Amino acid sequence: MISITRLLCGSEYYGDQLRYCNGAGKEIYGTSPGNGPVVIWNITQSCNLNCKHCYASSEAKKYEGELSPEEGLTLIDDLAAFNVPVILFSGGEPLIREDFFDLAYRASKHNIRATISTNGTLITPEVARSIKKAGISYVGISLDGIGELNDRFRGREGAFEQALAGIRACREVGQKVGLRFTINRHNFHQIEEILYLVKEENIPRICFYHLVYTGRGKEMMEEDITREETREVLDLLMEKTVEFHRMGQEKEILTVDNHADGPYIYMKVKGKDPEKAQEILELLTINGGNRSGMAVGSINSKGNVYPDQFTHTRKLGSIKERTFKEIWTDQENEFLANLRDRKPLIKGRCSKCRWLDLCNANFRARAEAFTGDYWESDPACFLSDEEIRIG
Repeated sequence: MISITRLLCGSEYYGDQLRYCNGAGKEIYGTSPGNGPVVIWNITQSCNLNCKHCYASSEAKKYEGELSPEEGLTLIDDLAAFNVPVILFSGGEPLIREDFFDLAYRASKHNIRATISTNGTLITPEVARSIKKAGISYVGISLDGIGELNDRFRGREGAFEQALAGIRACREVGQKVGLRFTINRHNFHQIEEILYLVKEENIPRICFYHLVYTGRGKEMMEEDITREETREVLDLLMEKTVEFHRMGQEKEILTVDNHADGPYIYMKVKGKDPEKAQEILELLTINGGNRSGMAVGSINSKGNVYPDQFTHTRKLGSIKERTFKEIWTDQENEFLANLRDRKPLIKGRCSKCRWLDLCNANFRARAEAFTGDYWESDPACFLSDEEIRIG
């Protein structure tokens, strides 16, 4: 994640403690020395929607072989023993899982920061109260457009209004809630409207996700935005972040899954405010760029462990056979060792980039989906050859 708010405005939020703490970029087993990684756990693959970009290819059906309630509770105990700071309950749609609140309570009992990624359509006022009571610290609700555009993208009429009702239900009970927006050709022109919604609904946080070509998202590869359009999006987000800050209506605005955003922000600021740019450069250096397989890990609904939620071609092990810690710290796993020291393996323009230490070769799952080679350049890098000093 790149926190535009932190870089441009200096405001700090919980996640910044993990992203920009001393030693973060050099820690290979977690977010920082002494801590395990942030874990995205897809607690079920079942979903009540059918989103075009779903990396889990979820459908409205029951999937066999998912972790039992007992296995789920044991997993949380194991993650606590490994000092995992955050569990992101995801799916599918996590609220479909019948024992979701049992899992949330167990995470809270261990003082693990529990968050949820949801489409929001199942959050009634009663469910919002239950989420708050269970100790969920943050609810991220996915919206990929306004009104009918969101409904088309998510495969169900009325999904936008139901998600908006879920947001309002969370706000009503004092539950922190924010938006998740996946940028693509069909919706990037609505980003300003989404930011207006954030302002009008008093939503404190929004994450803009760059498209990753896995699951059904691979079918949208040709529907990603261009490099020029990506730059326009970043310019708009930077402008609006500062505008919110100046108005005293500060919002936590982040981008996700494209670490080229960091050098781009640095270069844009450098010409106007060299002192601020130096602060940004220092923060990006501390962070260390993409840290899949280090600061971030993923577990699917069947208990299989992966470097991140998009890299399902690289299974690291199963928590039905070994604990998460044993899998994550396995020094004989050649792929994990390579991922944690990836720079010598990186190919193409990424290998020649002067920002490699800040970006860490960006998103490997996207490179593999586009080229068939896990170590090739990330096709979503929007920096020019001149900006990365090729040739």
